[in-house]
Amino acid sequence: RVSATTVRTLLRSARLGPAPRRAGPSWTEFLRAQAEGIIACDFFSVETAWLRTLYVLVFIELGSRRIHVSPSTAHPDSTWVTQQARNLALGLDARTSPVRFLIRDHDAKFSRSFDAVVRSEGARVIVTPIQAPNANAYAERVIETIRAECLDWTLIWGRQHLDRTLRIYGEHYNRGRPHRALGLAAPLAEASISVPVPVSTGD
Repeated sequence: RVSATTVRTLLRSARLGPAPRRAGPSWTEFLRAQAEGIIACDFFSVETAWLRTLYVLVFIELGSRRIHVSPSTAHPDSTWVTQQARNLALGLDARTSPVRFLIRDHDAKFSRSFDAVVRSEGARVIVTPIQAPNANAYAERVIETIRAECLDWTLIWGRQHLDRTLRIYGEHYNRGRPHRALGLAAPLAEASISVPVPVSTGD
């Protein structure tokens, strides 16, 4: 038998962390290999013209890059968050492959009932480490895209205006916006967007 102190001393001298497993795929390799069965989600806030803060929950399917944007709310309590999980489950009925993992962060707005709905659909909830935004990079990146392409150019007046704006942008993102990871196709497009062909003006 070896004491815990001896193990800790040996690990520190070898500059090794206390991870129980050092073999196997990295986090990035795991995400790429399991992308078809992973959904990531995160909250973001929007300030209206009347200085009211509204919250939105966005989901992204890693394989297809399709997004699901929730209606906004000023009070994201447990009941509202759980309902968004149910809405997501209904929106995934057309998927050919089941969702195996849902990635979220430690935000206190995620309730136990939210996780329970996800687990009832046969998916496992993966909670990212604290203060590690790179662990949920897909959700962070799509929120950045929504802000840069839509919200930074729009003065939001209220909840209904925000919901309508995000609904229209979500349709554009899923059906018309090209993605390099998809060969310049949109998430819900049946074929890739063709590359424009230069037209000869003649001499």
